[in-house]
Amino acid sequence: MYKVVIIDDEPIIVEGISRLIQWDKFSCRIVATANDGTEGAQVIRKYRPNIIITDISMPDLDGLSMVAGLKSEFPGMQISILTGYRKFEYAQRALHLGVTRFLLKPSNMEELEEAISAMTTNLEASHLEEDADASNESENEHYDNEASNFIVNNAIKYIEQNYPHKITLSEVAEKTYVSQWHLSKLLNRKLGQNFSEILNNVRIREAQKLLKDPSLRIGDIAERVGFVDMAHFSRVFKKNMGISANEYRNSISVK
Repeated sequence: MYKVVIIDDEPIIVEGISRLIQWDKFSCRIVATANDGTEGAQVIRKYRPNIIITDISMPDLDGLSMVAGLKSEFPGMQISILTGYRKFEYAQRALHLGVTRFLLKPSNMEELEEAISAMTTNLEASHLEEDADASNESENEHYDNEASNFIVNNAIKYIEQNYPHKITLSEVAEKTYVSQWHLSKLLNRKLGQNFSEILNNVRIREAQKLLKDPSLRIGDIAERVGFVDMAHFSRVFKKNMGISANEYRNSISVK
Protein backbone atom coordinates (compact mmCIF):
# COMPACT_ATOMS: atom_id res chain seq x y z
CA MET A 1 0.00 0.00 0.00
CA TYR A 2 1.30 3.45 -0.94
CA LYS A 3 1.39 5.98 1.91
CA VAL A 4 -0.44 9.27 1.32
CA VAL A 5 -0.24 12.64 3.09
CA ILE A 6 -2.80 15.42 2.45
CA ILE A 7 -1.97 19.04 3.32
CA ASP A 8 -4.43 21.93 3.09
CA ASP A 9 -5.34 24.83 5.38
CA GLU A 10 -9.03 24.22 4.66
CA PRO A 11 -10.09 21.26 6.87
CA ILE A 12 -13.18 20.63 4.75
CA ILE A 13 -10.98 19.94 1.72
CA VAL A 14 -8.73 17.59 3.68
CA GLU A 15 -11.76 15.72 4.98
CA GLY A 16 -13.40 15.61 1.56
CA ILE A 17 -10.35 14.15 -0.17
CA SER A 18 -9.82 11.70 2.67
CA ARG A 19 -13.39 10.39 2.72
CA LEU A 20 -14.67 10.61 -0.84
CA ILE A 21 -11.84 8.89 -2.69
CA GLN A 22 -11.75 5.09 -2.63
CA TRP A 23 -8.09 4.87 -1.67
CA ASP A 24 -8.04 1.06 -1.63
CA LYS A 25 -8.80 1.11 -5.33
CA PHE A 26 -5.42 2.77 -5.90
CA SER A 27 -3.55 0.60 -3.37
CA CYS A 28 -3.16 3.67 -1.16
CA ARG A 29 -3.82 4.58 2.46
CA ILE A 30 -3.74 7.97 4.16
CA VAL A 31 -1.11 7.96 6.90
CA ALA A 32 -1.43 11.62 7.95
CA THR A 33 -3.02 14.98 7.18
CA ALA A 34 -1.95 18.53 8.01
CA ASN A 35 -3.48 22.01 7.91
CA ASP A 36 -0.39 24.17 7.41
CA GLY A 37 3.06 24.03 5.87
CA THR A 38 4.98 23.60 9.12
CA GLU A 39 2.85 20.68 10.27
CA GLY A 40 2.97 19.28 6.75
CA ALA A 41 6.78 19.27 6.72
CA GLN A 42 6.78 17.45 10.07
CA VAL A 43 4.43 14.66 8.99
CA ILE A 44 6.24 14.22 5.68
CA ARG A 45 9.54 13.66 7.50
CA LYS A 46 7.87 11.38 10.02
CA TYR A 47 5.97 9.14 7.59
CA ARG A 48 8.02 9.47 4.38
CA PRO A 49 4.90 9.12 2.17
CA ASN A 50 4.94 7.93 -1.42
CA ILE A 51 2.27 10.44 -2.43
CA ILE A 52 1.53 14.01 -1.33
CA ILE A 53 -1.52 16.09 -2.25
CA THR A 54 -0.96 19.64 -1.07
CA ASP A 55 -1.99 23.24 -1.42
CA ILE A 56 0.86 25.70 -1.90
CA SER A 57 -0.99 28.89 -0.95
CA MET A 58 -0.94 28.54 2.83
CA PRO A 59 0.27 30.89 5.58
CA ASP A 60 4.00 30.71 6.32
CA LEU A 61 4.62 28.48 3.31
CA ASP A 62 6.78 29.04 0.25
CA GLY A 63 5.11 26.46 -1.96
CA LEU A 64 7.73 26.23 -4.68
CA SER A 65 10.53 25.93 -2.15
CA MET A 66 8.69 23.12 -0.40
CA VAL A 67 8.15 21.28 -3.68
CA ALA A 68 11.79 21.77 -4.69
CA GLY A 69 12.99 20.60 -1.30
CA LEU A 70 10.92 17.43 -1.40
CA LYS A 71 11.82 16.56 -5.01
CA SER A 72 15.48 17.22 -4.34
CA GLU A 73 15.67 15.15 -1.16
CA PHE A 74 13.10 12.49 -2.13
CA PRO A 75 13.09 12.37 -5.95
CA GLY A 76 10.77 9.35 -6.06
CA MET A 77 8.08 11.07 -3.98
CA GLN A 78 5.00 11.87 -6.07
CA ILE A 79 3.44 15.31 -5.53
CA SER A 80 0.21 16.77 -6.85
CA ILE A 81 -0.79 20.34 -6.09
CA LEU A 82 -4.39 21.35 -5.44
CA THR A 83 -4.65 25.12 -5.15
CA GLY A 84 -6.63 28.25 -5.89
CA TYR A 85 -3.46 30.02 -7.04
CA ARG A 86 -4.00 30.50 -10.75
CA LYS A 87 -0.81 32.11 -12.03
CA PHE A 88 0.33 30.12 -15.10
CA GLU A 89 4.03 30.77 -14.60
CA TYR A 90 3.80 29.37 -11.08
CA ALA A 91 2.14 26.19 -12.31
CA GLN A 92 4.72 25.87 -15.07
CA ARG A 93 7.58 26.20 -12.60
CA ALA A 94 6.02 23.66 -10.23
CA LEU A 95 5.65 21.13 -13.05
CA HIS A 96 9.22 21.83 -14.13
CA LEU A 97 10.39 21.01 -10.60
CA GLY A 98 8.77 17.58 -10.85
CA VAL A 99 5.16 17.96 -9.67
CA THR A 100 2.95 15.27 -11.24
CA ARG A 101 -0.28 17.29 -11.49
CA PHE A 102 -1.24 20.93 -10.86
CA LEU A 103 -4.97 21.06 -10.12
CA LEU A 104 -6.99 24.24 -9.60
CA LYS A 105 -9.72 24.53 -6.96
CA PRO A 106 -12.51 23.68 -7.17
CA SER A 107 -11.39 20.38 -8.65
CA ASN A 108 -13.76 17.51 -9.40
CA MET A 109 -13.33 13.89 -8.35
CA GLU A 110 -12.38 12.77 -11.85
CA GLU A 111 -9.41 15.16 -11.89
CA LEU A 112 -8.28 14.08 -8.45
CA GLU A 113 -8.57 10.41 -9.29
CA GLU A 114 -6.65 10.90 -12.53
CA ALA A 115 -3.87 12.61 -10.57
CA ILE A 116 -3.76 9.76 -8.04
CA SER A 117 -3.72 7.22 -10.86
CA ALA A 118 -0.84 9.05 -12.55
CA MET A 119 1.14 9.13 -9.30
CA THR A 120 0.62 5.44 -8.54
CA THR A 121 1.54 4.57 -12.13
CA ASN A 122 4.80 6.47 -11.71
CA LEU A 123 5.48 4.64 -8.44
CA GLU A 124 4.74 1.26 -10.00
CA ALA A 125 7.04 2.02 -12.90
CA SER A 126 9.87 2.98 -10.58
CA HIS A 127 9.43 -0.24 -8.58
CA LEU A 128 9.17 -2.47 -11.62
CA GLU A 129 12.18 -0.91 -13.30
CA GLU A 130 14.81 -0.99 -10.60
CA ASP A 131 17.40 -0.97 -13.33
CA ALA A 132 15.78 2.04 -14.99
CA ASP A 133 16.48 2.68 -18.62
CA ALA A 134 18.50 5.71 -19.66
CA SER A 135 15.49 7.90 -20.47
CA ASN A 136 13.98 7.40 -17.00
CA GLU A 137 17.34 8.05 -15.39
CA SER A 138 17.78 11.25 -17.34
CA GLU A 139 14.26 12.37 -16.39
CA ASN A 140 14.94 11.76 -12.69
CA GLU A 141 18.29 13.53 -12.98
CA HIS A 142 16.56 16.48 -14.68
CA TYR A 143 14.07 16.88 -11.86
CA ASP A 144 16.74 16.32 -9.22
CA ASN A 145 19.04 18.89 -10.80
CA GLU A 146 16.25 21.41 -11.34
CA ALA A 147 14.99 21.06 -7.78
CA SER A 148 18.49 20.96 -6.33
CA ASN A 149 19.55 24.09 -8.19
CA PHE A 150 16.42 25.83 -6.92
CA ILE A 151 17.30 24.85 -3.33
CA VAL A 152 20.95 25.94 -3.64
CA ASN A 153 19.98 29.30 -5.15
CA ASN A 154 17.47 29.90 -2.35
CA ALA A 155 20.05 28.94 0.27
CA ILE A 156 22.61 31.36 -1.17
CA LYS A 157 19.98 34.10 -1.37
CA TYR A 158 19.06 33.56 2.28
CA ILE A 159 22.73 33.65 3.34
CA GLU A 160 23.33 36.86 1.38
CA GLN A 161 20.31 38.49 3.02
CA ASN A 162 21.17 37.38 6.57
CA TYR A 163 24.98 37.16 6.74
CA PRO A 164 25.30 39.98 9.35
CA HIS A 165 23.44 37.82 11.87
CA LYS A 166 24.30 34.52 13.47
CA ILE A 167 22.86 31.97 11.04
CA THR A 168 23.26 28.22 11.05
CA LEU A 169 23.02 25.38 8.56
CA SER A 170 19.93 24.20 10.45
CA GLU A 171 18.23 27.56 9.97
CA VAL A 172 18.96 27.69 6.24
CA ALA A 173 17.84 24.08 5.80
CA GLU A 174 14.54 24.88 7.50
CA LYS A 175 14.00 27.86 5.19
CA THR A 176 14.69 25.72 2.11
CA TYR A 177 12.55 22.74 3.25
CA VAL A 178 15.33 20.14 3.32
CA SER A 179 17.29 18.37 6.04
CA GLN A 180 20.64 19.73 7.22
CA TRP A 181 22.35 16.65 5.81
CA HIS A 182 20.78 17.06 2.40
CA LEU A 183 21.51 20.79 2.18
CA SER A 184 25.12 20.18 3.19
CA LYS A 185 25.41 17.55 0.46
CA LEU A 186 23.87 19.87 -2.14
CA LEU A 187 26.17 22.79 -1.29
CA ASN A 188 29.23 20.59 -1.51
CA ARG A 189 28.07 18.96 -4.74
CA LYS A 190 27.00 22.15 -6.51
CA LEU A 191 29.51 24.67 -5.12
CA GLY A 192 32.38 22.55 -3.81
CA GLN A 193 32.20 24.28 -0.43
CA ASN A 194 30.63 23.61 2.94
CA PHE A 195 28.18 25.93 4.65
CA SER A 196 30.77 27.70 6.81
CA GLU A 197 33.01 28.38 3.82
CA ILE A 198 30.12 29.83 1.81
CA LEU A 199 28.97 32.01 4.71
CA ASN A 200 32.51 33.25 5.36
CA ASN A 201 33.04 34.01 1.67
CA VAL A 202 29.91 36.17 1.65
CA ARG A 203 31.02 37.98 4.81
CA ILE A 204 34.55 38.60 3.53
CA ARG A 205 33.21 39.86 0.22
CA GLU A 206 31.08 42.40 2.07
CA ALA A 207 34.02 43.31 4.32
CA GLN A 208 36.08 44.13 1.23
CA LYS A 209 33.49 46.68 0.21
CA LEU A 210 33.43 48.28 3.66
CA LEU A 211 37.22 48.44 3.85
CA LYS A 212 37.11 51.04 1.08
CA ASP A 213 35.73 53.49 3.64
CA PRO A 214 38.73 54.70 5.72
CA SER A 215 36.44 56.11 8.42
CA LEU A 216 35.33 52.61 9.46
CA ARG A 217 37.44 50.73 11.98
CA ILE A 218 38.33 47.16 11.05
CA GLY A 219 36.81 45.87 14.29
CA ASP A 220 33.52 47.57 13.44
CA ILE A 221 33.61 46.12 9.93
CA ALA A 222 34.17 42.63 11.33
CA GLU A 223 31.15 43.00 13.57
CA ARG A 224 29.02 44.51 10.82
CA VAL A 225 29.54 41.52 8.52
CA GLY A 226 28.70 38.99 11.22
CA PHE A 227 31.93 38.11 13.04
CA VAL A 228 31.65 38.32 16.84
CA ASP A 229 35.35 37.56 17.28
CA MET A 230 37.92 39.94 15.74
CA ALA A 231 40.60 37.24 15.81
CA HIS A 232 38.33 34.89 13.87
CA PHE A 233 37.62 37.61 11.30
CA SER A 234 41.37 38.22 10.89
CA ARG A 235 42.10 34.52 10.35
CA VAL A 236 39.30 34.06 7.84
CA PHE A 237 40.16 37.26 5.94
CA LYS A 238 43.82 36.29 5.61
CA LYS A 239 42.92 32.74 4.58
CA ASN A 240 40.55 34.00 1.88
CA MET A 241 42.54 36.99 0.61
CA GLY A 242 46.14 36.00 1.34
CA ILE A 243 46.77 39.26 3.23
CA SER A 244 45.42 40.87 6.39
CA ALA A 245 42.45 43.24 6.37
CA ASN A 246 44.74 46.14 7.16
CA GLU A 247 47.11 45.21 4.33
CA TYR A 248 44.14 44.93 1.99
CA ARG A 249 42.90 48.39 3.03
CA ASN A 250 46.37 49.86 2.44
CA SER A 251 46.63 48.19 -0.98
CA ILE A 252 43.34 49.66 -2.21
CA SER A 253 44.09 53.10 -0.77
CA VAL A 254 47.35 53.19 -2.76
CA LYS A 255 45.37 52.58 -5.95
